[in-house]
Amino acid sequence: MYSIDASKLNPSERKVLDTLSSHAKYKPAPTITEAASICGCSSSLVSKAVKKAGFSGYKQYIRYLYFGDIPHKESWDELERLKHVIDAFDMSLVDEFVDLMRSHKKIMLFGYGPSYICAEYFEYKLRLCTDSFITTLPDEASIRNMAGPESLLAIFTATGQYRSFQEIVLYAKSRGTDVVIISEEFNVLLMEHCDRYVVLSHHNQSGNLQPYEKTRTVFFIFIEQVVQKLLKDRNEREDPLGTSKKPDAPR
Repeated sequence: MYSIDASKLNPSERKVLDTLSSHAKYKPAPTITEAASICGCSSSLVSKAVKKAGFSGYKQYIRYLYFGDIPHKESWDELERLKHVIDAFDMSLVDEFVDLMRSHKKIMLFGYGPSYICAEYFEYKLRLCTDSFITTLPDEASIRNMAGPESLLAIFTATGQYRSFQEIVLYAKSRGTDVVIISEEFNVLLMEHCDRYVVLSHHNQSGNLQPYEKTRTVFFIFIEQVVQKLLKDRNEREDPLGTSKKPDAPR
């Protein structure tokens, strides 16, 4: 699991990542020196840009860009795959997402097909543990009507392969809306225009499945951890010393 935070990048650094992302669609992976030439900048700027985006270095960035950094090629059944996902679960992404939610007055959730159902479930659970304005949007027209400053658009997608989000992301950003995309599998096209890109697993489901056929279990794991974090924080604010009296056990 990892998160790419483009909001930390200045325009020059963002241009480096956008240029290399476009390059990766059609051409082989460049060395860092070649990357600097492609971007018209120094190697040190390339290195700085990828590190500020959350990568350990240029080599790791290239592995993400071209291969999704999938270290395992074994074929697992779904339960075995989920064990690997849980073992690698990064709670810092939950903390980051909660902080992102709290920094916006309006939170819009969106997805296609089964991912939309996950978003609806998330809305229901969030209404139980936060006073923020939360809404799940059924279509792109709704995003166009709701997008605006101090808003966060959270897009859920298993693979990012069903339909491109580029047009609606660019529109939302033009209206002052921050955009985070949460996907289960890495897809280089998803990281191009959003402010933050959260990838929930290195362990992909079977390539024989269509995007709509893939499970959304990892989404629910992430959602429930976000909800638990919000509930815990709320309880600590209401009772910072933990002095609330517990009910007596039944006799």
